[in-house]
Amino acid sequence: MSVQSLLATVVIAVFVITFVVQAFQIPSESMENTLLIGDYLLVDKFRYGGSDFWDHIMPYRAIHRGDIVVFRYPVNPTQHFVKRVVGVPGDHVRLVARRVYVNGVAIDEPYVRYSSRLHDVFRDEFPRTNIPVPGLEGAWWLQMQKLVEDGQLIIPEDSYFVLGDNRDESLDSRYWGFVPRENVIGRPLLIYWSVRELDQDSPAASSPGDKLVHFAYAATHLFQITRWDRTFRLVK
Repeated sequence: MSVQSLLATVVIAVFVITFVVQAFQIPSESMENTLLIGDYLLVDKFRYGGSDFWDHIMPYRAIHRGDIVVFRYPVNPTQHFVKRVVGVPGDHVRLVARRVYVNGVAIDEPYVRYSSRLHDVFRDEFPRTNIPVPGLEGAWWLQMQKLVEDGQLIIPEDSYFVLGDNRDESLDSRYWGFVPRENVIGRPLLIYWSVRELDQDSPAASSPGDKLVHFAYAATHLFQITRWDRTFRLVK
């Protein structure tokens, strides 16, 4: 391969990584069983656009209810979260006995998982403006009070209300507020690899911060640790 061809390949690869797709690893159980800890995703950064100029030219589309999105965590933008969009700008959202209502209509959520039998008044009967709870962001607590009308949360412009599919184990919009449009990176497109939980006796499990040990273990136990039924699965 010539130097010119190599440079062209590098430029294309950098363009794709920067503007089209991005790798992302599921770090928590908040989206089970749709996404599991150990799933490695390719995120489609091209789906929703974000540039005023290109938005008028390229075939982007708006963010819809039900979309799974990867975004920069509003409380700490250096972290990336993945959740499902429940409310879009202008929507009126509430939870009653764990059931989500949007604009007064209960929505069908076949993907939702409940991992706890315990009923939580704040988590399952949202919004509640009279019950501060552990983990609730103070700024969101104050903002929420101004946006609740007739027991429903009104989603403001350029903002999205998101929840985890594992509804009882998700730190989501109920606790820290809306996702600004500018924080949305894209949507998960494909699980390109999925890894089982490591054996607690393995060197990788006993050295969680050592990337070299993890790589060596993965390379030598590839077939044993891979969830083949999830690898190359489209995310829906």
